[in-house]
Amino acid sequence: MFEKWKLRWRLSGKAHKLGGMHMPGKGSRPGPKWLPVLCAALIVAAVCAGFTGCRADEEDSGKIRDLDFTVVGEGDVPGELARIIAQKREGSFRLTYADGSDMYIVIGEGPQQGGGYSVTVNELYLTDNAVVIQTELLGPEKGEASGADMSYPVLIVKTQYMEEPVVFQ
Repeated sequence: MFEKWKLRWRLSGKAHKLGGMHMPGKGSRPGPKWLPVLCAALIVAAVCAGFTGCRADEEDSGKIRDLDFTVVGEGDVPGELARIIAQKREGSFRLTYADGSDMYIVIGEGPQQGGGYSVTVNELYLTDNAVVIQTELLGPEKGEASGADMSYPVLIVKTQYMEEPVVFQ
């Protein structure tokens, strides 16, 4: 019985090593099964490293100085900007608008249920590669009547014109 098995094994031409990597009927190259997984893992690692590298550059650039600004109402902005704000009011938006020597930074928080909402500026400063604005949406105070109508809080900040892009935080 064993002799028949040995004969069949020899005729098939496949090598079998006990305890080795080669198995009968599995081919002679074990590498290709794990190679695509290794390549995919390396690609994912490289992409992740690239994204964190770009993000670190933006955050590493420290504050150079605070910027002077004025919060203005919608009636105190150029007509074209007022039209843009009116068009975008139904949703949340962030935009900048330049008008000669002034730059307007506008943050709209979209529809809010009731009144009493406002947007405040926590910081506005210059870094070596950007103007950074940090804002916060504040809701109505506890106990304050907010009403049933929808409100559309918008913050318009007027500051001196800068070439650097604006980063909203």
